[in-house]
Amino acid sequence: MNLFSRTSRRAVAEAAPAVPSARTASRAAVLPAPGLEALTGEWIVDPAHSRIGFSVRHAMVTTVRGAFTEFESRLYFDGRDPRRSRAEVLLSTASVQTGVEQRDDHLMGRDFLDARTYPHIRFVSTAVQLAGPDLYRMAGDLTIRDVTRPVVLELTYIGHVTDPFGYQRVGFDGTTTINRSEWGLTYSAKLAEGGALVSEKVRLQFDIAAIRTAPVD
Repeated sequence: MNLFSRTSRRAVAEAAPAVPSARTASRAAVLPAPGLEALTGEWIVDPAHSRIGFSVRHAMVTTVRGAFTEFESRLYFDGRDPRRSRAEVLLSTASVQTGVEQRDDHLMGRDFLDARTYPHIRFVSTAVQLAGPDLYRMAGDLTIRDVTRPVVLELTYIGHVTDPFGYQRVGFDGTTTINRSEWGLTYSAKLAEGGALVSEKVRLQFDIAAIRTAPVD
């Protein structure tokens, strides 16, 4: 399925928020590097060399880290005009892994992701902005347990290469922090000292290696 038809590209462009006039001059000074023009086109995330993960404070004194090992993606990067870039990522909730089977089962259960009822987490971009040299700000809709809310990802461009097999690869690192209760993940066991067993704040992390899938239109 082509996630990025001409219609959807037009819709994304129209959905991009207007930039306040007071900031126009400063943002206009941030321009994409000329070398990025050659990267314009469609890409797909390489699961073997990427990680879509999360970290959350546990018992107020330690951090638990995990990742989703199964996902699909379609990306379009426009090196000439980053505002035309877009992304869609679909994660399998049943693929969550933290390194502890009992904890993974709990995360897939009704207290958290309820993987049987809600098999996917989806992110769809709505606007992209070049925020600084090699820094992009991608707004989008994140859907968890059929609840859709806006988020903003901070993405850092790492670089691009042609690998020994002739594939063009590009790398990005991204992050955002969400409040899980806003998506219906309201599990709230308490500690004897009064704090939460699992923090409501969850940091999402995207270590992305993408491969070009199609020539420029």
